[in-house]
Amino acid sequence: MSAAADPTLMRPAGPIEGTGIGAYRDYLAARGLDFGDYPAMWRWSVDDPEAFWGSIWDFYGVPGGYERVLGSSAMPGAQWFPGARVNYAAHMLGTDEDTDRPAIIARSQTRGASEMTFGELRDQVARARAGLVRLGVGEGDRVVGYLPHVPETIVVFLAAASLGAIWGACAPEFGARSVVDRLGQLEPTVLLAVASYRYGDKEIDQREELARIRAGLPTVRHVVGLDYGPHPVPDAMAWDELLAEPGPLEFVDLPFDHPLYVLFSSGTTGLPKAIVHGHGGILLEHLRLFGLHFDIQPGDRTLWFTTTAWAMWNITISVLLHRGAIVLLDGNPLWPDLEAQWRLAAETGVKLLGASPGYLMSCRKEGIVPPRWPELRQLGTTGAPLPPEAFDWVYEHLGPDVVLNPFSGGTDVCSGFVGGGPWLPVWRGEMSGAGLGHDVAAFDEDGNAVVEQLGELVVRAPMPSMPVGFWNDPDGERYREAYFDTYPGVWRHGDWVRFTERGSCVITGRSDATLNRGGVRLGTAEFYDVVEDMPEVVDSLVVHLEDDAGGSGELLLFVELADGAELDDDLRGRIASGLRRNLSPRHVPDLVAAVPAVPRTLTGKKLERPIKQVLRGRAVEEVISPDAVRGADAVPAFRDAYEGSR
Repeated sequence: MSAAADPTLMRPAGPIEGTGIGAYRDYLAARGLDFGDYPAMWRWSVDDPEAFWGSIWDFYGVPGGYERVLGSSAMPGAQWFPGARVNYAAHMLGTDEDTDRPAIIARSQTRGASEMTFGELRDQVARARAGLVRLGVGEGDRVVGYLPHVPETIVVFLAAASLGAIWGACAPEFGARSVVDRLGQLEPTVLLAVASYRYGDKEIDQREELARIRAGLPTVRHVVGLDYGPHPVPDAMAWDELLAEPGPLEFVDLPFDHPLYVLFSSGTTGLPKAIVHGHGGILLEHLRLFGLHFDIQPGDRTLWFTTTAWAMWNITISVLLHRGAIVLLDGNPLWPDLEAQWRLAAETGVKLLGASPGYLMSCRKEGIVPPRWPELRQLGTTGAPLPPEAFDWVYEHLGPDVVLNPFSGGTDVCSGFVGGGPWLPVWRGEMSGAGLGHDVAAFDEDGNAVVEQLGELVVRAPMPSMPVGFWNDPDGERYREAYFDTYPGVWRHGDWVRFTERGSCVITGRSDATLNRGGVRLGTAEFYDVVEDMPEVVDSLVVHLEDDAGGSGELLLFVELADGAELDDDLRGRIASGLRRNLSPRHVPDLVAAVPAVPRTLTGKKLERPIKQVLRGRAVEEVISPDAVRGADAVPAFRDAYEGSR
C-alpha cells in the first residue's frame, strides 16, 4: 500500500537487506525459522520467549554459556539465564579492531569540543578502574555521580561496572534535597561531582548545593572533582589524579541479575523509587533495541539529548554495544536557538536523531526548516505522545526515507515496549507496534485484552530488563505494589493505550490522569494535541476532578500563554470549539485559566497528578518536592485560579 492510497500511512515497511534486523532474519532462516514479515517474527518472539532471547544471546555473540534461558517465568520473580556470568561493561568497549573507531563525540557549552575513540575509551576506563580500586571500591559498592552528560561520566560508570560496583547519578541541575533523596538511599562510598556549569550563556554556581549534598551523604569516603566549569570542586581528588596510573582492563564475571545501576522515579512526592537494573537484562535488552529496532551498526552515530538523570542516558550510551558512536550535547538544547540540535546532528552525520515531541512541535510552530543530511535514517521520540501534526511536519521536511520511530517504555524497564524500526510501517499519529520479545496489550478493568479501545498498558510475559527489584525493598512489597497490584501476574505499566487491528498503538497519557466524562474516556495527550496547536498557547495542563456522587465532575484547563497573548473570550471560545470538534462535547472544560508556567519533572513530564492533589486541598509542600520540579513556583497559581472561579 502506498502513502497516497492511505493518508494515515506515512511510510511503508522498507526493505531490510543491509539492516540489523535483516541480518537477524537471515540468521534465523538459516536455522529453520523463516519469517516473511515483522508480525510473524514478533508472534514467535512472544510465543517462544526462551527461543527468542536465547537467539539474541547467540546472534550477538555474548560469550559464556547458560543452563537455560528462563529458570522461572513467574511475574514478579522471573529468573533469566540461571548460571550465566556476564559483565555489561565488557561488551561496551570494543576490541582491537575498533581501536581507531570513534566512540564519543562531545559538544559542551561549558568547555571545548572533544572526541574519543574506542581505544582511548578503553584506556581511560582501565585507568579509572585502577583509580577506583585504589579508593577501595569493589563488587557491590556504590559509586555515584553529580555529573553532566560528558565523556567522564561514561568512563567512570563503565569503570565501576567492570568491578561489579553499582552506579547511580543525578544531573547537576538537581538541588541538594533531590540528590540526597535519591543517592542517599544507596549509601555510596565514592562521589564524583562538578561544582558549576554553563547552561547556554548562563553560569550556574552549584558550590553551595554540592556542600549540602556532601553533608547529606555521610557514607561517602572519597570525592572526585571534574575539571569542569569556572569553579573547581573543593577538597576533592582531581579527575586526572584518579586516572593517573594505568591498570589492567578486566571485568568481574557477575551473575546475570547482579545490579548494574539504580534509576530513580520522578519523585514529585515522597522519596523516589530506587529501581535496580541488572547487568544481563540491560545487556540483552539494549542489544535488541539498538540492533534490531534502531538499526545501529559499527560506525553509525547517534544524538539524543538527555541528562544523566533520565533513563535515556543509560539507554543511549548502549549504542557502544554495536560499535556506534554517541554524540553528547551538554548544556541547554535550545541554545542559542531551536535549530541548534539539527545543526549538530547534520554536522556530525548522525544516523539516529532523538528528539522530544515537544521540541518537534515547537520547531513546527516556529516554522523551522530542518536540514537534510545523507546519513539520517531514523528520528526517534519518547517521553510523551507525538501528535499527528508532527508526523506531517517530519515527512514534509525530512522526506520519505526517514523512519519516524516514536517509542515508549520507561525508567522502570530502561527500554521501550512499543515503537518502530526498518521492518515496520509508520502510521500517522501512532507507534508502529510492539517490540520484539515484548508481549504487550491493552487490558480493560476486568483484565481482558481489548483492541480498538483504550485500556491499561500491560506486559503479559517477563522481559529481561524488568527491574531486579527496588533498593531497600527486601521482601519485594513495594515492587509488587508498583506493577502487579491490579492484574496478578501481569505487569501494569500505568499508561493508557489503544492498540489497532493492525498492531500499531497510541498512548494517550498516564492511566491515573485519564479524563472520563460521562463514560467517554480520553487521554490527556489528546487534549494537549488540540490545545497546544493554537499559536497563543505555549503549554497546557488539564485536570479532571471527579464527582464522588457519580456526576461528570469538573474539567479544568490551565494554559501557559505565548508572549503578548491574552486569554480573552475569543481564545476561550476557540479552545472550546476545537475541543468540541476534535474530541467530544463532554470534554469542553468547565474552566480555562492562564498560569505563568506548567510545572514539569526534571525529565519533562507534566505534574498532572500532583496538581490534581493540590486542587483537592492538599498542601503544595505535601505533594511536590521543589528540587524535583521545574516551575514549582507556578503551582500556587493553579490553586488560586481554581478557587477564584468558584
